[in-house]
Amino acid sequence: MAAMAALQSSMNSLSISSNSFFGQRLSFPSVSPIPVKSPENTCLIVVRLKHWERKKCKPNSLPILHKMHVKVGDTVKVISGDDKGKIGEVAKIFRHNSTVVVKEINLKTKHAKSREEGEPGQIIKIESPIHSSNVMLYSKEQNVASRVGHKVLDNGQRVRYLIKTGEVIDSAEYWKKLKEEQNTKTEVAAAAS
Repeated sequence: MAAMAALQSSMNSLSISSNSFFGQRLSFPSVSPIPVKSPENTCLIVVRLKHWERKKCKPNSLPILHKMHVKVGDTVKVISGDDKGKIGEVAKIFRHNSTVVVKEINLKTKHAKSREEGEPGQIIKIESPIHSSNVMLYSKEQNVASRVGHKVLDNGQRVRYLIKTGEVIDSAEYWKKLKEEQNTKTEVAAAAS
């Protein structure tokens, strides 16, 4: 009761008509001191979120995109899971969660309702994503799966190659064309000298 009376008397003493009222601090009489904890005794509360609750994002709120060792069009071999040992071509990649869709591999059954009257429902087989760590690049020529390496060519282009076979994946035709161009340049330079 005494605190309420003191509060009402302090509110009555304020002049609401003045223009500088909104910039002023209100001073209330302290009835009882409030204990304040020192900042030294504070502890941080760390909460670990599940991976499906929140994706890691960059400062501009876009998801972090992971670097992938496979690209669309690569021939890969599945090295784990139900489809282990199967070979297929990468149809689509999802860089935000490091998964790939391989043609005719990891098929799931989907039941589709009819959209119009008289049209029957369907059972459809669709390819579902596989984590990129469960696939390995595959060489059709030598029938071997291999890890991928990176090297810089003579012209400064960075390409991927199979470590076991040494086969350039990204641009084998481009690499052959460059070698032929370099050979013709050296022949022209030798002929001109």
